[in-house]
Amino acid sequence: MEIYEIVCGAIVLLVCILIVILCMMQDQKQDQNMTSALGGGSNDSFYKNNESNTRDVALQKLTRNLGIIAVLILIAMNIVVPLIMNMSK
Repeated sequence: MEIYEIVCGAIVLLVCILIVILCMMQDQKQDQNMTSALGGGSNDSFYKNNESNTRDVALQKLTRNLGIIAVLILIAMNIVVPLIMNMSK
């Protein structure tokens, strides 16, 4: 096993653990159902109107970016680096 495989594997493992932690920190989405319609649930709130500034949106963006980073590292680890190693022989 090459050193780059160990380093990339450790980085991907850490990124995946961070993704799991971030997913657990996010609030669950509750769909509007019959109970809120009968109980007079309102869709207009401060947080709904300013949704782009909430903590959940920041967590979603960070989770998405970490997922992209993990995929790019895996592609580099499994496709790009072996091709470069074979060309240098």
